[in-house]
Amino acid sequence: MIRITKEFKFEMAHALHGYDGLCKNIHGHSYRLWVTVKGAVKNEKGYTKDGMVMDFVRLKEIIKPEIVDKYDHSLVLNANSPHADLNLPSFEKVFYLPYQPTSENLVMDFANQIKSKLPENISLCKVILSETATSFAEWNSEDNQ
Repeated sequence: MIRITKEFKFEMAHALHGYDGLCKNIHGHSYRLWVTVKGAVKNEKGYTKDGMVMDFVRLKEIIKPEIVDKYDHSLVLNANSPHADLNLPSFEKVFYLPYQPTSENLVMDFANQIKSKLPENISLCKVILSETATSFAEWNSEDNQ
């Protein structure tokens, strides 16, 4: 088995309702997302993906529309908070999630979305979501079996 990792970047704003610090206010982050999958290396002469676990292009096709394109330059709020009552029709990309939009909750949600889209012979190993240069949350398959 070999593991491969692809990195993605997107900008997103959020607010943490009820939080006791500055993050209770709307603020943004330059998110970095690393997705690691594993599988057997294909060794089939004449096969266009010979020597690969999975084409990085295919991994990008799974993650980019579901996560990066969706959330890039968006505002994410907790649907179970008073934030859900905010009238924001002049903004195109506002998402009300059924949880507090922390890095921890987001990385779990992203991992579940990615797992459901992977080919049969590919396993999700790790998803890391960094909201700052020094802070990140990690979902690991070893901890979620």
